[in-house]
Amino acid sequence: MRERILLFSILVGLWTFLYVFQYHVNTIWGLVILLCLMALYGVYTSLALRHRNRKLEKNPVPVNENYKPFITIMIPAHNEESVIGHTVRNIQNLSYPKFEIILIDDRSDDNTFEVIKSLADKYDNVKYLKRAADAFPGKSAVLNDAYPMAQGDAILVFDADATVEPDFLDKLVPNLEPKDVGAVQARKVIRNSDTNILTKCQNNEYTLDTYMQVGRDAVKGAVELRGNGELIKREAIDDIHGWNNYTITDDLDMSTRLHIKGWDVRFIPDAIVYEEGVEYLMPLFRQRRRWLEGTIRRYLEYFFEAIASKKMALRAKLDMIIYITEFIMPLWFIFEILIRTFKVLTQKGGVTIHNEIMSSAIIAFAVAYGFFFAIRFSLRRYGNMKRKEAFIQAVYTSIYMLAIWFPLVIFICAKILFKKKDMRWGKTTHGLVKEEEENMMAEANNEEVSQVTE
Repeated sequence: MRERILLFSILVGLWTFLYVFQYHVNTIWGLVILLCLMALYGVYTSLALRHRNRKLEKNPVPVNENYKPFITIMIPAHNEESVIGHTVRNIQNLSYPKFEIILIDDRSDDNTFEVIKSLADKYDNVKYLKRAADAFPGKSAVLNDAYPMAQGDAILVFDADATVEPDFLDKLVPNLEPKDVGAVQARKVIRNSDTNILTKCQNNEYTLDTYMQVGRDAVKGAVELRGNGELIKREAIDDIHGWNNYTITDDLDMSTRLHIKGWDVRFIPDAIVYEEGVEYLMPLFRQRRRWLEGTIRRYLEYFFEAIASKKMALRAKLDMIIYITEFIMPLWFIFEILIRTFKVLTQKGGVTIHNEIMSSAIIAFAVAYGFFFAIRFSLRRYGNMKRKEAFIQAVYTSIYMLAIWFPLVIFICAKILFKKKDMRWGKTTHGLVKEEEENMMAEANNEEVSQVTE
């Protein structure tokens, strides 16, 4: 109920502000100022990153070779028979010397449990947990159930389709050593990005997220965990009493609670975890809908707690407030267009109508260009693309992001206001990568399932 009241207050306040001031001041300048502030913050984070990189070039931070905490890798799996075997075999190639793996079968109705059990029989460092059919739903509940089994000083969470390079933990773990660091997040990359335009856009979206996360890390802002490839200290997990069972986005919820408790979260772009992109439109909408709902609910639930926290750094608070514009700005844009359309339909006068249309066009151009510039910049810096290719991909990725995120903001706000919160995990279907599917299925059938029958 508190979420609904706060969201309703925000929407009413925003609508009232825009409606009243449309008749006294051209509120397009408010949106332009908002976009300019977002751009200035982007420039600020870029300058901070450049300053940090130059500082590290002159005085590199030495790596403590003796810091080798025992790592527990937890992998939730629901109907993942086609990928889980490949993922575990990939993890076994890690060069890091001290780790265990816990595989959690979350109420699967395929052969996932049989494959998991055979993996535990094959590898000494693999344990498993089978959740009951009536277990509490959600990824957070899965991780909480498996946590008492974990022996590690830190918990690494992977999705069931994750793959990494052998030196993944060697790059990730040293960044967890400082006492104030509670968690570190690896960079996520779509490994099947060349399948179609949807997977390519998803990878470009991840590249943009890398650019933003690196900037937030440079200013020690409110860096966020991303679910796949997150490494969290046991001390930090215990401090916030584990994962929140009543959230649909465990990673975002945990990120905010860690910051509120004063823990720093770091982003490590050199450690890369590869995952499978969604190849079809409707599953992609379902996935992004869950992500966005978790984002908005997290802000509504923890905003006042974060502002009042004496442990959360001021820079992290300011960074969080700035990123709330992720859903404020789309609402502002849509409300602007609706109000201007109403004025065009109800007012007479060619000049007035022309001005309203031109103002709407300027708003649309400013929003679209902001997306385009940020995406192109990130593709050049972190995607290592040439200018022409970055320009082309930035154009259609901007269209993709506007087409997905803007309608979803309206949908999720309506859902929060008028529908009951549900705890469905809404898992992403894995095992659709055409180049890998046959090999992975053949390996799973020949190695894991055959061992069970024997």
